[in-house]
Amino acid sequence: MRHHSGIGVLDKAMGVLLAAAERPCNLSDLCERTALPRATAHRLAVGLETHGMLLRNGDGLWQIGPRVGELASAVQDPLVDAAAHVLPRLRDITGESVQLYRRDGTERVCIASAEPPSGLRDTVPTGTRLPMTAGSGAKVLAAWCADHVRKDLLTGARFTERTLAEVRRRGWAQSSAEREQGVASVAAPIRDPRGTVVAAISVSGPTDRIGRRPGTRWADDLLAAADALQRRL
Repeated sequence: MRHHSGIGVLDKAMGVLLAAAERPCNLSDLCERTALPRATAHRLAVGLETHGMLLRNGDGLWQIGPRVGELASAVQDPLVDAAAHVLPRLRDITGESVQLYRRDGTERVCIASAEPPSGLRDTVPTGTRLPMTAGSGAKVLAAWCADHVRKDLLTGARFTERTLAEVRRRGWAQSSAEREQGVASVAAPIRDPRGTVVAAISVSGPTDRIGRRPGTRWADDLLAAADALQRRL
């Protein structure tokens, strides 16, 4: 979801930041995603990099920088605080990447993550924004939306209302090569004390390692982690 403040340079800088949060990108990617001229996109990206809001990974691609996490950690969020206790244990049990997503309009935002120390991973840095059109996390967040919101989210999605009905019945969702080729994931809902679904907890990794139906392997551990997280809210 893109917001406009009317302050041109601020809106452009936020566009660059959000483009890099969507997935790591080079200058051409930035220009394509933001519709900015190359010189403008480059100047803003380098400026954001200077302030630690962006960094370049080992492939030279811009991605979210450490300053974003530092700023986020300064804001007390009971859900993120609870995740700090639960996500690392789920990561250790599964040996795979673990994420916590919250829906923001037509996007989902990774608000916490835990990565294994080594090996082939599905890295989703905290602050990454992903569309609500694919992936197990998107299915979970869409499945328990209000009817009118869910109808809008299904436009262009790689899943159907029938799929979401099955997610609600089963209590978790899985996906394979929906969001990204070679990646599979399984996700479960997180509910607040009133029973409202406020987030999705997910385990993801390479398909050739966790299989095309990761729910058969990790659903029980995932649901136990979701329950542990909910008890902390």
